[in-house]
This record gives sequence, C-alpha cells and structure tokens, in this order.
Amino acid sequence: MAVPASIPAGKTDMKILLVEDDTEAARYIVKGLNEAGHACDHAGNGESGLEMAGAGGYDVAIIDRMLPKLGGLDLVVSMRESGDTTPVLILSALGEVDDRVTGLRAGGDDYLAKPYAFSELLARVETLARRGNGAATADVRLTVGDLVLDRLSRKVTREGQQIMLQPREFRLLEYLMRHAGQVVTRTMLLEGVWDYHFDPQTNVIDVHISRLRGKIDKDFDAPLLHTVRGAGYVLREPE
Repeated sequence: MAVPASIPAGKTDMKILLVEDDTEAARYIVKGLNEAGHACDHAGNGESGLEMAGAGGYDVAIIDRMLPKLGGLDLVVSMRESGDTTPVLILSALGEVDDRVTGLRAGGDDYLAKPYAFSELLARVETLARRGNGAATADVRLTVGDLVLDRLSRKVTREGQQIMLQPREFRLLEYLMRHAGQVVTRTMLLEGVWDYHFDPQTNVIDVHISRLRGKIDKDFDAPLLHTVRGAGYVLREPE
C-alpha cells in the first residue's frame, strides 16, 4: 500500500493522486505540487493506485501509462467502469498521435508526453481541476455553430471544410470553444493557453487571435470570434 506523500501546512488548493512507479520522478512531481500548495498522495503501482482512487476525494489523478501490476490505461478503464469521473492526466514516454488517441479513448482527459516541463504539468492539472469532475470526458468533440473541433484527431472543420491550425492556435481555439458564449479575458487566456500567471506586456494574444480569426471567420459568412472592447473575447454562434 502506497504511503501518502507529505502535505505542507496550511490550506491546499487541490487533492491530487499520483500513480508513478519511477521513485525519482514521483518525488520530483510530489515536491513540485506540494510547493504549489496542493496535497498529493502517491501510489507506486497500478493496483495501489486503483485502491486509492476508489477511496475517492481526488480533484485530479496523474497516472503514468507504464505501471507494474496494473497498467496505467487499464487503471483508467477500471476507474471509468466503476463510475469514477475524476479528471485524469496520463503521463507517457509514448507521444505519437496514435498513443494520445489510445490514452484519451481509454478514459483519460489529457495526455502529456515525456519529457515535459513541470510548469506544463502543473498548468494541465490545474486546468483539469477547473473543468470539474467528468467534464472533459464528455467533450472530445466540441461544436460551436458549424465549427467543429475534434480533440482526438486534432482536426478542425467549419461547414465541413478542414481548417489547418498551428499547435498554439489549436489550444487557443479549444479554450475558446470550452468557454463558448462567455467573455474570456486576457488573464484567462494567458493562464489557460500560455501557462503564464502574469501579463508579459506583449501582443502575443492579439497576434494569435488575429491569426485564428483569419482562419475560422475570414472565408465564411457569419463571424464566430468577437472582441469585447475592454473585456476580452467571446466565441459564439451567429445570432
């Protein structure tokens, strides 16, 4: 049975389950999450991870794909079959498109290939927690009007026409579609898409919004992406 990692004194933002058999990697992740103010329990194999997940109470689970006793994907499948909707971030050295698709179809909500920066892992975990339990598994396919984004194939279409996006543009559009109909501020975009917790005082958002608007709106009759002066941006269906 895995021993829960130490938790720093004071209020914690999230309770996280980490299932990772690499002791050094686990120590690094737990330390980073604790320093960020989160509580983290650690399991060193799939069976212990499943037992701890079954106890419930976790905001997010971080699960390595290659685990002893019970593989990471089998662990996720077992969680979903038992009705556990805890958002899951899968870690893996396998980072090809087919690998990511397999992980998401097994029930993972996000997939992070190794090697990775801890700042990205933390941002993804915090994003999953904000979405709420079970929210991400239901929206593999996002739709706003005639605009469709498929998270598995990473394909975007409008009126059936494929739209080619750069990785950052894809993340930006995905974020906007998840908040369709809501005004999204610069701060929200910086934290949710660029992983910045401060405004770098650059026009990076304006540039990417302009490029994205040119791809999803320019050749179509009704615009979907709108600027709300003094507030931010909103992606919404045509009136």
